[in-house]
Amino acid sequence: TVIVGTSLAALLASSGCATSSLLDSDSHTSTSTTKNVLSEDQIIAFGRPAQALPKMPNASMVIVGEKNSYVLTQGGTEMISLLGSLTPKNIQVDNDMNFYVPNNDGYFQGEMKLSYAKLKDEFKRSDYQFFLQNSGKECTSASDQRINAQRFCFSVPVKGAIYPQVSNLSMIQSNYRALSKPYMVSFYSETKQNHVSGSGANTAQKLVLLPFALAFDVVTFPFQLLE
Repeated sequence: TVIVGTSLAALLASSGCATSSLLDSDSHTSTSTTKNVLSEDQIIAFGRPAQALPKMPNASMVIVGEKNSYVLTQGGTEMISLLGSLTPKNIQVDNDMNFYVPNNDGYFQGEMKLSYAKLKDEFKRSDYQFFLQNSGKECTSASDQRINAQRFCFSVPVKGAIYPQVSNLSMIQSNYRALSKPYMVSFYSETKQNHVSGSGANTAQKLVLLPFALAFDVVTFPFQLLE
């Protein structure tokens, strides 16, 4: 009787293990992060607000888009310093301007990247001092070296808010020389999803503007950017 009981217990235990293993394999759960592109916009110009914006005391620079206006509240001063101090024709702005919208509440964050290149014999001591003061890093490429040029890269952390299309967009488009090539800006959010047996739905979202944001005029910079 003892032997039979022991065998029966072992059989039940092994059956339980098999059942548990089967359930685990059938209901396998994994978590993944999905990047959702909320909006893409073509850049028309770079400038600054013509008047102070309510609730945005640090608004210093504006990326003027066809759809919306993207006001920088952090990093704008640094960008203006770089763009205003460097020779525009030697500036290249990273064409991959992707900004993260954590809560899709009208606020975004990210980095603006640009590089500055000239022939080595055109650089002055003051140029190198400027690069040191503004965290410029040498990023000379093989292509630059072939023509005896030197390149420095800058990366500026930025934060900002999304506003409606600027009021004087048509005037800017008619008076402001077009950028040398199309530059796009995009905004994305991230969602974490639990996938059971490889399933999971991805719901589309739209970019949300600030509830108090109103259209405003912008003054473009006096120099031609990205020429």
